[in-house]
Amino acid sequence: MALYLIGDVQGCDGALQRLLDKISFSPSRDTLYLLGDLVNRGPDSAAVLRRLMAYGASVQCVLGNHDLHLLALAHGARQPHRKDTLNAVLAAPERQAMLDWLRWQPMALLHSQPNETILLVHAGVLPAWSASKTMALAAEVQAVLRGPALGEFLHQMYGNEPARWDESLRGAQRLRMVVNALTRLRFCTPDGEMEFQAKDGAGAAPAGYLPWFDVPGRQSADVTVAFGHWSTLGPLGRRDLLALDSGCVWGGALSALRLDPAGVPPAHALIQVRCEQAQRPGA
Repeated sequence: MALYLIGDVQGCDGALQRLLDKISFSPSRDTLYLLGDLVNRGPDSAAVLRRLMAYGASVQCVLGNHDLHLLALAHGARQPHRKDTLNAVLAAPERQAMLDWLRWQPMALLHSQPNETILLVHAGVLPAWSASKTMALAAEVQAVLRGPALGEFLHQMYGNEPARWDESLRGAQRLRMVVNALTRLRFCTPDGEMEFQAKDGAGAAPAGYLPWFDVPGRQSADVTVAFGHWSTLGPLGRRDLLALDSGCVWGGALSALRLDPAGVPPAHALIQVRCEQAQRPGA
């Protein structure tokens, strides 16, 4: 049995197929953890969803900003972006099954193995959040995504405020804050104020900001955080961090990391396939 983490697929089903062929993936034997942004901007989001749904329990995914965007489009909470490639999903005969499957995926996952605990999110974790706090806050959003108030929540989900976490936040503001951190975060101040405009690499932080994972005293530093979302960062592996968005949809590569069963991060193996896409980088 092998366990793989996979970065942002973004509708690139051809690249995903080549990657699974390269690792000789078997759904009866292996497990895939996908780090969000399963859909959009690539050529075949519907095929990606059909594939992952068919793999059943051998696939676990966290939701990214593009996945939530698809749900928002379907509920009339967002207008299509000119670069969206989601029409095939929205027009599919099994549209509702796809959307239901998507909204039941978690916002964060925690995987434990010998010598290592891995927190999986799409984008980032605020400095004040421990792994257990992150999982609790993710569960708050998941409850709304899976409940009858989904449409109302999606209409209130967008916006950059509040920019700083406060435990007293309630209602739509609290949920929006959690969603923004888990699916959009790249840079923040040492006290956790988020910034959403900068999209270049870690060395291009705006004045006063740091990559979220370099904030001193970060409460999630006792676990390994695996994430995608940041294509300009590129694959990054260190004892406390696994970054796996290698820009597949922008003409880069699709990356999988085979976890060492002994939980030894330097021994994790990176496997990549090139992607046929040649779009310009974006959010």
